[in-house]
Amino acid sequence: MEGLSGVTVRERAIVLDNVLVVADLHVGRGSASNVELPVGDGSDMIQRLSELCQEFNPGTVIVAGDLLHSFNTIPRQVERTVDGLQSVVSDLGAELVVTPGNHDTMLDTVWSGPTTQEYKISGTGTVVCHGHVEPEMDAQRYIIGHDHPTISIEGQRLPCHLASQEAYQGAALLMLPSFNRLVRGVEVNDMSSSDFMSPLVCDAGSLAPALRDTDARETLTFPTLEEFRHRL
Repeated sequence: MEGLSGVTVRERAIVLDNVLVVADLHVGRGSASNVELPVGDGSDMIQRLSELCQEFNPGTVIVAGDLLHSFNTIPRQVERTVDGLQSVVSDLGAELVVTPGNHDTMLDTVWSGPTTQEYKISGTGTVVCHGHVEPEMDAQRYIIGHDHPTISIEGQRLPCHLASQEAYQGAALLMLPSFNRLVRGVEVNDMSSSDFMSPLVCDAGSLAPALRDTDARETLTFPTLEEFRHRL
């Protein structure tokens, strides 16, 4: 599958070359929902990002949009969480880059690091962006977030990656789930192209789910949604 070519899949993240990509952190989501759990204050995301950085030692970490959750207020905890994420990356000598998403309207109030609407991973033909608008850069593959995909298997709903060889204008596509465990996500089992928010999904049936089995330490891949939905 071209969408996953050269990609190492982890739970809610991927690594390509020396680049770690996560999407849709929605920092502040816990404050907005008044969830009183450790994951609600951002410590869970900081810890998991730290573990990924220690495992792969990336040179660059990219947030593929929606670093923030709120459109109009920034809870106090948000700045501390963003600082914590930045510290995890900088302590390893890596660079944290944000490709802003539609929720990042107040990004400049908490983030002074590098931002770019689209990030090209050199030598891979791959462009990373949030996926809420059509990209300006041409690429052989696009890595996006935005829709927060999950898949339901035997009554259990799990975050998943979606990969396609040519879902957008002949280019491969890889969609990441939300890195934030508080984000419920959308169940993609029966979704058509028009059900996805991202304009890069032109052929939903060609998207093949992939998810990380953390217990078995292996990546499970499934048939395309077109095939998969007929097997359920």
